[in-house]
Amino acid sequence: MHRHFEIELDQLRTNIIKMGSLVDEQIDLATAALIESNPERARLVIERDKKVDEFDNLIDQQCERIFVLTQPVAMDLRLIMAALKINHELERMGDIAVNIAERAIPLQYHIDLLRKSRVIEMSSISREMVKRAIDSFVNNDPELAREILPKDDLVDNLNRDIFNFLVQEMKSDPAIIEQAAHIIVLSRHLERLADHATNIGEDVVYLVDAKIVKHHAEQSE
Repeated sequence: MHRHFEIELDQLRTNIIKMGSLVDEQIDLATAALIESNPERARLVIERDKKVDEFDNLIDQQCERIFVLTQPVAMDLRLIMAALKINHELERMGDIAVNIAERAIPLQYHIDLLRKSRVIEMSSISREMVKRAIDSFVNNDPELAREILPKDDLVDNLNRDIFNFLVQEMKSDPAIIEQAAHIIVLSRHLERLADHATNIGEDVVYLVDAKIVKHHAEQSE
């Protein structure tokens, strides 16, 4: 039974890493579609979303099976709890990648406004946060995870600045209302993407160091 339990945990971790890699690719394609005004990449993201959902179901079922068949404790229990939470964050990231791709299509001819609004800058920061969050889990690296946390405030500030900028632009030029509205929604998706990356970072710190990280503060388990 013990050997079977170890195999189950290894498979669970492997599937989380595979899902993380897939979601990472989805976000990479979505942000590239936005930055490069490439609707073909955007459509590819939308088509591949089903694969993310399949991993989501698989990992949930694995966690449920491990809980039913075993009585995990300490580090093993933390891994299963972290896996459930990280799986949820990754599934939401996959949905956000689709949302970004869907906005990239109508915005493909408005790259100047995208850059001027700083949403391209925001997408780069959020994209890097996701990459580091996934890497921190793959490498069991709580220090890398902690580096993500302060960047969430930076993205929040950008989201607010972008909204205020676009409101003023729409007042000055009503002709851009439609594309500005798309960018406001896009900015919100990127802000949520950063939130999910931050949550994964917190989960990795909990998994490896057994410490709960909330609002950039830590406490012992």
